[in-house]
Amino acid sequence: MIKTNNLPPQDFSTLPPDSVLNALESVGFRSDGRLLALNSYENRVYQIGLEEGAPLVAKFYRPGRWTDAAILEEHAFVQELVEREIPVVPALVLEGKTLHSFEGFRFAVFPKHGGRAPELEGRSTLEWMGRFLGRIHAVGALKPFRERPTLDIVSFGERPRDYLLAHEFIPADLDAAYRSAVDQALDGVRHCFARAGEVRALRLHGDCHVGNVLWTDVGPHFVDFDDSRMGPAVQDLWMLLSGDRADMVRQLTDVLAGYEDFCDFDERELHLIEALRTLRLIHYAAWLAQRWDDPAFKQAFPWFNTQRYWQDRILELREQIALMDEPPLWQA
Repeated sequence: MIKTNNLPPQDFSTLPPDSVLNALESVGFRSDGRLLALNSYENRVYQIGLEEGAPLVAKFYRPGRWTDAAILEEHAFVQELVEREIPVVPALVLEGKTLHSFEGFRFAVFPKHGGRAPELEGRSTLEWMGRFLGRIHAVGALKPFRERPTLDIVSFGERPRDYLLAHEFIPADLDAAYRSAVDQALDGVRHCFARAGEVRALRLHGDCHVGNVLWTDVGPHFVDFDDSRMGPAVQDLWMLLSGDRADMVRQLTDVLAGYEDFCDFDERELHLIEALRTLRLIHYAAWLAQRWDDPAFKQAFPWFNTQRYWQDRILELREQIALMDEPPLWQA
């Protein structure tokens, strides 16, 4: 085992494979030595083979991102969904708790679930996805998070923009163009939120792209609630949409056909689709920048922080400015 001081870890540099296996042993599981790093960069996630029984998945949380209370609130939300027979993957309760600590790293253990990314071209698949998201949101609307944040313009737009500019990630010759584009884009976001008016915030999955949905012959199950937060329902729906406007209208119609079997959808939220997409683009660039000292990010995202990358982000923001001026996919 690695000897550590009393200071909490600042990054994952002191989490070698032996510590991962020892952490799992500390909660009662003996590994057979098989360790597979899964594609996770925000946290460190491993599939671990056991001497007895099926493999497990261990998630080591990024130091400093969430408080213990926020992580436990996520675990509790997922458990609420399990109790209503919604197909999600909860953290295992071990020694009476779901959040554990080893050598300063906080971690949770999950059962391994197989599956593939869903193919969203089919109407029945989209309706199926909509039904389960409707069930998740029906539970999410029962009470608010107390420890986890809300998706809003400040946290997903203004602060990420300010971080990028303050830390001089934008190349000097593109700085003025980026500032102009991002400020105009955020103005467009504000206008979209104003057009939508007051919409209900509920507990969301928060990062509902196809990579966080595992599809089997019995349908989908949802994984990785690490970005769960308060926000408008459409945040969990718009990432299922792709293609041109006609494609997205058809896809959203199919999703809502299933969704509204379990949860009402406020059509005013249609004003927010391109605004939320814009916020995600700004936030994603800042997320990469904030993690750029992590060697795993440089290896996984070698295209980040190049001249071409920032040129593409400026063009992307300009496209979003135009899209946010268009009417919603259909009028409420």
